[in-house]
Amino acid sequence: MSSPRWLADEMVGRLARYLRFVGCDTRYVRGLSDDEVLELARVEDRVILTRDRRLAGRAERALLLESPDIAGQWRAVHDAYPGVPTDIRFDRCTECNGNLEKVVEPPPEPRIEGVPWDRVAQGLPLFRCAACGHFYWEGTHTADIRARLASWTGSPAP
Repeated sequence: MSSPRWLADEMVGRLARYLRFVGCDTRYVRGLSDDEVLELARVEDRVILTRDRRLAGRAERALLLESPDIAGQWRAVHDAYPGVPTDIRFDRCTECNGNLEKVVEPPPEPRIEGVPWDRVAQGLPLFRCAACGHFYWEGTHTADIRARLASWTGSPAP
């Protein structure tokens, strides 16, 4: 079973970021009424992720997440949807859920601070969000996230 498209409410924003790390189309919403969340999920054909029992009970498709912590929420998603990926993919922006595109030609000056341009020049793949312009690359933070995901699912660390 593959991963559905998700709609994460404001109670599970951190989970939304982790689902985006593994390439899942995960819309995160804040400040919407339950009726607005339900309508958005229906119109965009998304499964609602929430800790709100009433909202989950009213939804056509929802996963009620009992755990207050990210590890428990991650496990609940994987128990309910075993097809959800477990490794980082450079497909989705963790900031806005936009699609990432591989940067073929580094942008001209001025360069964004923090991007390891010297390593990019040596062949490190660089990705950029088509929607918001945020840059992504394989770094120590990626290894940390991989280890965290592995610990949550009981998999050996990569």
